[in-house]
Amino acid sequence: MTVVAMLSVAPVTEGSMAEEVAKAVDALEEFDVEYETNPMGTIVEADDVDTLFAAAAAAHKAIDGDRVSTFLKIDDKRTTDQRAVEKVAAVERELGRSATSER
Repeated sequence: MTVVAMLSVAPVTEGSMAEEVAKAVDALEEFDVEYETNPMGTIVEADDVDTLFAAAAAAHKAIDGDRVSTFLKIDDKRTTDQRAVEKVAAVERELGRSATSER
């Protein structure tokens, strides 16, 4: 997989967004992508940018509401294959420790 992205899809609403965000995350299941959701968005990995865009569009459309906010940040590294976990591991090697706090 060569395309890594950070996707954030949310309804513009008051109160909990969890139910709608869950719909967006579930929409990713229809595509050949790997993903991991965190508190600020979902990291998505795909073999190509077309698959990534299709998955992101489906996630966006899965949200019910009058207004939906979507943010997509793409790292399309075209010369090598590097997965998201490898990017984190490289930072941790430089740190000499885990890239998370110990609190």
